[in-house]
Amino acid sequence: MKTTLPPRLRPAALAAFVAFLCAAAPSHAQSATHPPTEPPPFREVVDETGRTVRIPQPVRRIVSLAPSLTETIYALGLQDRLVGDTDDCDYPPDAQKKTKVGGGINPSLEVIASLHPDLVLATKSFNRPETTHALDQLGIASYATDPHSVADIIASTKTLADVLGVPEAGASVAEEMQHRLADLQQRLEDLPPKRVLFVVWTQPLISTGQHTFLADALHYAGAISIVDSSRDWPQVNLEEVARLQPDLLVFAESQPGSTSREMEKLAILPAWKILHAVRDRRYAAISDAVNRPAPRIVSAIEELARQLHPAAFAEKPSDSKKESEKENPPSRPVALRASSPNLFPPHRYSSSMGGCACSR
Repeated sequence: MKTTLPPRLRPAALAAFVAFLCAAAPSHAQSATHPPTEPPPFREVVDETGRTVRIPQPVRRIVSLAPSLTETIYALGLQDRLVGDTDDCDYPPDAQKKTKVGGGINPSLEVIASLHPDLVLATKSFNRPETTHALDQLGIASYATDPHSVADIIASTKTLADVLGVPEAGASVAEEMQHRLADLQQRLEDLPPKRVLFVVWTQPLISTGQHTFLADALHYAGAISIVDSSRDWPQVNLEEVARLQPDLLVFAESQPGSTSREMEKLAILPAWKILHAVRDRRYAAISDAVNRPAPRIVSAIEELARQLHPAAFAEKPSDSKKESEKENPPSRPVALRASSPNLFPPHRYSSSMGGCACSR
């Protein structure tokens, strides 16, 4: 400025330059301290099989490759985001209206891709790893679950809810499941467990091993499997079952009345007649929800517990009196009391009549 401006203009120019710097400084400082806060387009998570997955955000379109996952999506209230599921996804009934992508073992990748999902959900036990690898090659994100106990199912539900962007719903569903199981444990804590044979298949005889979520479900229902195997779904020798003589046989019923008909067939077979439980028709039939690692498994556990230990659910005289007083209150004045909150809400899910496929 000294060489280009006349002396009389230099003070004015210097003042204007200083004013410009002062005006620009706050703007620069503001941009430096408050960077853009737009959410990232992807979220990186590790699924239950140890795979690192980049999931688009937010997750608006979901495809489910297992009935258990479809049930979980509905339990979380995300059914409007479910754009496709498998032929085996039959519960709740609305799930049957979704676009079908084929079976869980060999789904149609072409149909899946045409649905433009943000995320495909799979399970390690029901879906093949080749399916998730193929989805990776197509650039479609997939997340797999792998629960091995009832506690795992609860934790998996919460984690999946977080992955799908609804952690509050996951926490609510998990809390309800835990409350109902705690109530069941309190009812059964003083009762000896029933020794049972869980029948997955009759010919050949297939049962459940000791390290499956199904065996854990039996434990919560006040039962213990007589099959001591490290395999998940072992083939069992009938002679060994006869030696152990279970108290009852337990079936997951896919159709109403099917267990009764099955027991009548077994009762005339020489190999099965040696079982006292078959000869005396001692069995329990529950919904096939027990085969699915989803929130509805708690309903199946409660259902089985009521059949194995009816006395634990019998109405106590004091309870009967209280109910009578509620229906017919005394005419004399009584002191008002604050009602306690309902810690165990009514069942959200009803029994399924869909096909039976273990570990779905």
